[in-house]
Amino acid sequence: MPIPETTPTLERPILRESVYAQLRDWIVQGVLEPGEQLRDQELALRLGVSRTPVREALRRLEDEGLVETAKNRWTRVRPVDLKEAGQIYPIRAVLDGLALRLAFPWLDKASLSTMRKANRALQSALKNADIPAAVEADAAFHDEYVRHCGNPELMEIIRGLRVKHHRLELAYFGSPKPGLVSVEEHQGIMEAIKDADVEAAQQRLYHHFHNALARLIPDSVSSPPNGGELTRPKLSAQRRAIPPLGTGVL
Repeated sequence: MPIPETTPTLERPILRESVYAQLRDWIVQGVLEPGEQLRDQELALRLGVSRTPVREALRRLEDEGLVETAKNRWTRVRPVDLKEAGQIYPIRAVLDGLALRLAFPWLDKASLSTMRKANRALQSALKNADIPAAVEADAAFHDEYVRHCGNPELMEIIRGLRVKHHRLELAYFGSPKPGLVSVEEHQGIMEAIKDADVEAAQQRLYHHFHNALARLIPDSVSSPPNGGELTRPKLSAQRRAIPPLGTGVL
């Protein structure tokens, strides 16, 4: 990966959290790709910080399952494992279904407008083969009912799962056909919301997640020929390049 000509300035009081958040975002967004080796000295140079906060951030990310280490050999972005999809999608189906039911009384015309806009953005991103934009649009669609559910604990759990779910969706939306099916399923969910049919909306959302899993892992196979690691298309250099965040070294 090319090192930016400029390096960022991070405020000392939030240095650790800023380094951690930036590395996590790069991993989730695919800027740092599954299997890519992470060298603390190189990352420190990019971020304009010392190696200490980078090492601390990598340890946190390892605890969260986004980074893995072979002692005295390498640290790398953890490859995406198909088994994670088989575990995460069913959980999202249940929790998002609960969030939708709780949010239902507050989903009005404005909410539907937001969801339609997100779904159109998803369709456009898929047609343009812009995978990161497709993932962002899909997240915006689902976030509309999550943020209206009125249960902060449920919101926190769902948004925590999204970190790993986001990485899986980079693979899911790598093929346009499954993604376009998701667009159609989103339409069905919105129709049920418009008709004030909470049971139909929840059922369609539940099946949406399970259908997406089946499209991602046909026949729910969890041990693919490549040993379980999920491959996905390479992001374009423009999308993958780490953006400069400013200047200065701490």
